[in-house]
Amino acid sequence: MGIPIEVDELTPGWFSEVLGADVQAVEVVDSHSGTTGRAKVSITSTGDVPDTLFCKLAPFHPKQRAFLDFTGIGVMEARFYADLSAEVPVRLPRCWHAATDSHAYVMVLEDLVASGCSFDSDPASTVEELAHLHAAYWESPRFDDDLSWIPDRAGFGAGGGKTPEAAAAAGHFIHIALDQFAHEMPPVFRAVGELYASRTADILDLWDEGERTLIHGDPHRGNLFSDNGRTGFFDWAMFSHSPGMRDVAYHLTNSLPTDERRAIEGELLSKYRHTLATHGVTLDPAHAAQQYRLFTVFSWVSFTSTAAVGSRWQPSDKAIEAMERATRAVEDCDSVGLLQELLG
Repeated sequence: MGIPIEVDELTPGWFSEVLGADVQAVEVVDSHSGTTGRAKVSITSTGDVPDTLFCKLAPFHPKQRAFLDFTGIGVMEARFYADLSAEVPVRLPRCWHAATDSHAYVMVLEDLVASGCSFDSDPASTVEELAHLHAAYWESPRFDDDLSWIPDRAGFGAGGGKTPEAAAAAGHFIHIALDQFAHEMPPVFRAVGELYASRTADILDLWDEGERTLIHGDPHRGNLFSDNGRTGFFDWAMFSHSPGMRDVAYHLTNSLPTDERRAIEGELLSKYRHTLATHGVTLDPAHAAQQYRLFTVFSWVSFTSTAAVGSRWQPSDKAIEAMERATRAVEDCDSVGLLQELLG
C-alpha cells in the first residue's frame, strides 16, 4: 500500500499490511498538526501489536506541507526510524513501521504514555545519554560510507545549507527577531543577533568544525521523556553529522532555568566528558568549554528564529522562554566575544 497522506487513510487494511497482523478496527483517539502531522490511534487486532500507537505523517495544512517539503525534515526523520533507529544506543520510541518517498512519509511508533513513560527529564541523565549516543559514532568512518546520507546541516533542504541563499535565509529570521524583541531584551541580544545576521555563512562554518558524530540535533525539554529515570529522545527530524557538544549546549542553555544551569553546567560538562571517556573518547576540557560557548549561540539562534515566526513552528510562549534563557547563557559565556575572536 502507499504512504498515507491524510489521517483517514490510516485504515485497518493499511495497518494490517504494515504490521503484519489482522487489524479489524482503527480509531483515531487524537490528532493535530504543526511541523508534522500526528495521530494517536487505538487498534483492534488479533495479532501481537499494541492497543495504541502513535503515527507521524505529513502536516494537515498546505502551507505546513510546503514547509516540510522544502526543509525535508519529515522525510529525514522517517528515514532515521527506518534505517538507523534500531542501532542507536539510547532510548527512543520503538518503530513499528516507517516509510518515505521524495515527499510523503509515515512513522508508526510506540505510544510512550501507554508504555508508562513520563514527559520529563533529568539533566544529568540527558547529558549521560547524549554522551553514549555521541561516543558510538564519534569520528566514525561510516559517515563516508553507509551513513553518508546523514546531513551536516539539518533542515536546509536539498541544498544542504551551504549556499549563499541558505545563509541569507537563516539570517533573515534573526533580522525579524531583532525587530520584534531587541528593544525589550538585554544589549547582548542585539549584539549576538547583528553579528550572526552579518556573518551567517562564517558562523555556520564554525559550527561544522571539530570532531563530529551523530547528534539528535533538537534535544530541548519538549523532545525528551523519562523511562524509569532514564532520559529518552523523540522528534529526530533534526539529527545530523555534527560536533557532539552542540547537543549538550543546546539542551542546557534553552531547557534549564537559568539559576539551575549556572549551578550545574560545569558539573554536567565534566559528566559528559567522563562518560565519553568510558567509551575511549577523549575530549579536552578547554576545547569542550570553548565548544560549549560557541554552541550556546546555536541554541540562541534556534529558539530566536522560532520565536520570530510566532506559533508557526512551536508554541510561541515556549519559544520566547527558551530564547530568553539562551540569551542569558550567551551573556554568561561571553559567546559574542568568542565569536569575534574566532571570526577575526
